[in-house]
Parts: sequence; C-alpha cells; structure tokens
Amino acid sequence: MSGTSLLSWRRPSINVIVLHGTIAARPGMLSADSVRPLIEKGFAGNGRRPVILDIESPGGSPVQSDLIAGMIRAAADRAGARVHAVIREVGASGGYWIACAADEIHANPMSIVGSIGVVGGGFGFPALLERLGVERRVYTAGTNKARLDPFSPEKPEDVAFARELMDKLHIRFKDWVRLRRGRRLKSPDEAVFDGGYMLGDQALALGLIDTLTTVEDLVRDLAGDRARPRRIAPKRPRLSLRLPRLAVDTLVDALEERAWRIDLR
Repeated sequence: MSGTSLLSWRRPSINVIVLHGTIAARPGMLSADSVRPLIEKGFAGNGRRPVILDIESPGGSPVQSDLIAGMIRAAADRAGARVHAVIREVGASGGYWIACAADEIHANPMSIVGSIGVVGGGFGFPALLERLGVERRVYTAGTNKARLDPFSPEKPEDVAFARELMDKLHIRFKDWVRLRRGRRLKSPDEAVFDGGYMLGDQALALGLIDTLTTVEDLVRDLAGDRARPRRIAPKRPRLSLRLPRLAVDTLVDALEERAWRIDLR
C-alpha cells in the first residue's frame, strides 16, 4: 500500500490540552510551569487547526490563572488557531478565567461555571494562645510587616487593606471576562459578577458560555465524524512515587487553609 493510501486512511484528530486540577504554584498543580509544555505541544505544528482546552478546575491562584491564560492566547495568536474550552464538572473562578482565554466556551448543562469573584481569609488564634498561657512575640521592621498575623488580634485597618486588594483583583477579573466575552454577555453586572456559581444551562443563558457539548462531540463537529481527540496531558507518576507527594500536598493544603491568602475560588 502506498504512502498516499495510508494517509487517506488516517483518522483526522484535534489536539485537546488537558487542564485538570487546582491552580497553584506547586508541583502536581496547574501552574504556568506545569502547563507550558502542554500548551507548546498542543499548538506546535498544528497549522491553523482548532485546539480544545479540556478544563476541570475549581480555581486557585490568580497569578497562575492569568499566566496560563496569557500563554494560551500568545500560542493561539502565533499559530492563528481558534481555541475552544470545554468545561467538564467544574470551570469556576480561576478555572473560568482560563476558559476565557478560548474563543468559544462549552460546558455540560450540569457543569459548575462562573464564580467570578475573589475570596480571602484564614483563621485567628489569639484567644487560644491566651488560654494556653503562650505569649506571642513578633519583631518587625516595617509597620505592616506582620499584617493579618493569625496569632494577633484582627485590626480594622488590616481588614480594610485586604478588602481593597480583593476588590482590585475582582475588577481585573471582571475586565478580563468583559474583554473575552464582549457582547455575548447577556445580563447586568450584578447577575454575572457577584461571585456566585451556576449550572451550565444558566451560564449559557447569561452568555458566559456558547454551547452545551462534550469534548468528543465538539471534535466531531470541528473535524468530521471520523475525527478523534488527541489528548495532551501531563504524565502521571507511578503511585509508589506519588504517595509521598500526596502526603506533602495534603499537609501544605492544610497549612494554607490556616494561613491568610487570596484565591480565585
């Protein structure tokens, strides 16, 4: 059989970049460093064929969300390729930020979508230390160096400072959604940008997504009935190698939940 005949039997494919997980600058999480090789592979040598983002993320770091979205747009512009994002179970907050890097966004009717807002906070333990008879000693150079310290009483000026930071991040999030969705948004700001999440069918009615579909159906719509998805995903280490990392990640997650932080979640 000639080479031409072999090529005629080859099934067409669409590159699908798998972006699953919490967004954070840590090993094993979605970050600019971890997804860069996936994005480069997904667009390299792809011509002007469309690329699909397979998104499953509740959000996380605003910085990493912005960096990942920027890399996707830069790669798409260089390749002249149209990008489609498909939200599976969840594409919320930072996950939706990344989805907005696509030219079109798709989801399941029951997907969790949106949550265009910012959350920050932690826990405070000053009363616990007092009951235990522990004296807190902190020495700083800089009036606000120990701002929002969980072992010190909360100060109104620190709360106001944190709220101002979150408001500024929220503005950037809203501006990004407006830039990418434009006139497709069909509702006043209050209904879209209040931080609440919604199901896929409601997101469709509000203009946050474009259609209700799956990765597999979208591949066929874009490239024909014989087309198949070519999934580009990070390599998963063997379970024996992952167990120590899982233990460390669990500990880090627990510590972060007790520290003050800001997330797109």
